[in-house]
Amino acid sequence: MLCLTSSSSSAPAPLLPSLADRPSPGIAGGGGNVRLSVVSSPRRSWPGKTEALSPFFYAGGNFLTCGVCLPSRGIAATAPIFASSLVPPLVADGATIQYLHRPLLVVRKPPQVNLTIVHNSKVKTNFSVPATARKNKTMVTVVEEVDHLPIYDLDPKLEEFKDHFNYRIKRYLDQKCLIEKHEGGLEEFSKGYLKFGINTVDGATIYREWAPAAQEAQLIGEFNNWNGAKHKMEKDKFGIWSIKISHVNGKPAIPHNSKVKFRFRHGGGAWVDRIPAWIRYATFDASKFGAPYDGVHWDPPACERYVFKHPRPPKPDAPRIYEAHVGMSGEEPEVSTYREFADNVLPRIRANNYNTVQLMAIMEHSYYASFGYHVTNFFAVSSRSGTPEDLKYLVDKAHSLGLRVLMDVVHSHASNNVTDGLNGYDVGQNTHESYFHTGDRGYHKLWDSRLFNYANWEVLRFLLSNLRYWMDEFMFDGFRFDGVTSMLYHHHGINKGFTGNYKEYFSLDTDVDAIVYMMLANHLMHKLLPEATIVAEDVSGMPVLCRPVDEGGVGFDFRLAMAIPDRWIDYLKNKEDRKWSMSEIVQTLTNRRYTEKCIAYAESHDQSIVGDKTIAFILMDKEMYTGMSDLQPASPTINRGIALQKMIHFITMALGGDGYLNFMGNEFGHPEWIDFPREGNNWSYDKCRRQWSLVDTDHLRYKVVPKYINYMNAFDQAMNALEEEFSFLSSSKQIVSDMNEKDKVIVFERGDLVFVFNFHPNKTYKGYKVGCDLPGKYRVALDSDALVFGGHGRVGHDVDHFTSPEGMPGVPETNFNNRPNSFKVLSPPRTCVAYYRVDEDREELRRGGAVASGKIVTEYIDVEATSGETISGGWKGSEKDDCGKKGMKFVFRSSDEDCK
Repeated sequence: MLCLTSSSSSAPAPLLPSLADRPSPGIAGGGGNVRLSVVSSPRRSWPGKTEALSPFFYAGGNFLTCGVCLPSRGIAATAPIFASSLVPPLVADGATIQYLHRPLLVVRKPPQVNLTIVHNSKVKTNFSVPATARKNKTMVTVVEEVDHLPIYDLDPKLEEFKDHFNYRIKRYLDQKCLIEKHEGGLEEFSKGYLKFGINTVDGATIYREWAPAAQEAQLIGEFNNWNGAKHKMEKDKFGIWSIKISHVNGKPAIPHNSKVKFRFRHGGGAWVDRIPAWIRYATFDASKFGAPYDGVHWDPPACERYVFKHPRPPKPDAPRIYEAHVGMSGEEPEVSTYREFADNVLPRIRANNYNTVQLMAIMEHSYYASFGYHVTNFFAVSSRSGTPEDLKYLVDKAHSLGLRVLMDVVHSHASNNVTDGLNGYDVGQNTHESYFHTGDRGYHKLWDSRLFNYANWEVLRFLLSNLRYWMDEFMFDGFRFDGVTSMLYHHHGINKGFTGNYKEYFSLDTDVDAIVYMMLANHLMHKLLPEATIVAEDVSGMPVLCRPVDEGGVGFDFRLAMAIPDRWIDYLKNKEDRKWSMSEIVQTLTNRRYTEKCIAYAESHDQSIVGDKTIAFILMDKEMYTGMSDLQPASPTINRGIALQKMIHFITMALGGDGYLNFMGNEFGHPEWIDFPREGNNWSYDKCRRQWSLVDTDHLRYKVVPKYINYMNAFDQAMNALEEEFSFLSSSKQIVSDMNEKDKVIVFERGDLVFVFNFHPNKTYKGYKVGCDLPGKYRVALDSDALVFGGHGRVGHDVDHFTSPEGMPGVPETNFNNRPNSFKVLSPPRTCVAYYRVDEDREELRRGGAVASGKIVTEYIDVEATSGETISGGWKGSEKDDCGKKGMKFVFRSSDEDCK
């Protein structure tokens, strides 16, 4: 916010750090972010001696420009921030404004001088510079004009904020150019983990650490009995400390799996011990309550290193993501391991036809109950669940099953722990010498955590290298970026409601530093792994977040559709079934930018944590303890709960986005909530586990006769299998033809399927007319009311539904619900049915080559199978299981077979 002050004096010159031969991020004279763009650059090679800079703001017309002047050299750098009505017209010429606690001179409508600017000695462009910002006609700048970006063609409204986009794309290009010039490119820059931390190079152990605030430094550990007197480190002009320790008798001086720490003396004179920032493993003494973590040098001999055996699976057209937490994935009240997850849980995920696993809490975090979101050691595998080699085994096992693996990466903030976290390197220095911003800007008041300074050169190296480390060393196939909303805005989304007004996204509140970092990160990851899947957790809906960087976007592949679960929770808790609005449900599910992809979900880990409940538990509550036995009739509560559980998840998948996500256990209606061990629950693990026995016990209503078939779990398998077969999530065809508030029915087409959802509590509709695109014969593809899914078997699967033409072809207003054809169906209450159009030519071909028995399989959905066999409705459960997984095979069958 801009605040007028009564002072008329010029702004005090910020201090320029010591001379360096490497530029910093950002434009000349800028620390990176628009709010800090007038602060001197930490690593700028200025001509001649170091001298004070004079920052100013030029408030002209309807835009704001920041500038920095180097008087003796006649060098000025200006950059428009963005078109904005936020420039107060009442700011007078020569006044000062209080901006980030700095008084800054305002120049309004000064005389202009047109200058020719040279960028990289190649590109020439005209740039207008205030006369008050120059001493001569020489101008040095590292930005070039960006006249047009492809995002303006996708959304012309964005061109209103052209100054903002020009500024941030120039910032991105400039930062990328500087990295290429001084580090050899992003790919080399992101190999920081091979340079920093502890590495073995040419018969010696080399340790490097960035700690510019340190006055002295030593490497200590078990290898030298924690005495660093003989292992003092040297500091270079960039604040990087290093030491080289020769091998002893051909072996590393620091043994594998031995404890180490970085000891340094800061400006206050005190010596402190910290875990190396780039450490790859950290452990604590579990026998001692509240024991601090120790850094562990992880460099196993070749015979102990895990070697990947399986290639990455190809990128699917639409990710069906299984969100999982390894530590709480076991049934026993304890922390589960990576190998247990790989051997016991991954087969379940594959059996349910997911194609992607998203792993939470992989980066080391000292506070278990943080769900892994308060990271202390960014390069370290969470030691509660095993070693780095164990995690590699998990990822490789997933790849062998055809599952891609995404990792929850937390670059939005860091734990404020001092003794075992990155925050321990903050000893009161200025922000240019720290990983974090100083003052309020460096602290997230809701999360109680530290906030990165994304404009800092070494912070960029640290975070970009962190991504590459996990991708290269552990073969992760992509990431889910946590807390992106907090990164995008200076207000971090706190007490902020987003209405969709573009001024909420592109204003002084926008954190351009963070956006430039994310652009660099996405560009890097897609260059290293073109098939990477990168998902953003953003609740604000910022436009072009999920457009490619070269178009002017931020570069993510998907964003989470975070409004959808909120809608379902609101309905389930606050509205009677009869008051559910069909149009409101559809609006929530379809309210997205269709040029940017979304991952839809009805519930994730957020909806399951303590203080909330899973959807199944909201629906059935205490009756889940007493009414889930299949040896007794289901109560109305159980019938309603199982029906709506299936409907909510299916319509969310089918209509809500371009991918789908489910949290571990919710596929079979896991009861209760998640509560990590803490003082408030007497450190209990009872609610921090997954009760797989519920889905594996024969007589529970999680099961259905015949045994080994679970109502909700089987439906989850089937709807994933349906998507695998018909690829409707990746289809651009999505047409909602009916939102009947009276009948409580929603009808829509997605891809080649027609979906009919009847949310009415008790009305069955016979001969319900359904609009469709193509004429022909339609059959049931998936029916939530089938007995195998805990339904009542009211929909006939042996019925052919023939279409009738509606109105005049090509004249939608004469059609039925704007659809040129229609067919009639039976729609029982609280059911959802998907219909597919029969390919007559394909069917005739198959009939001609039918097996001797006369049974014809017209379509096949591959779902791994397990014990037991049933035929119910149009689905067949097969006993064959060559992978030992819990599941079924679902087979589409022709009407001839159904009639036999």
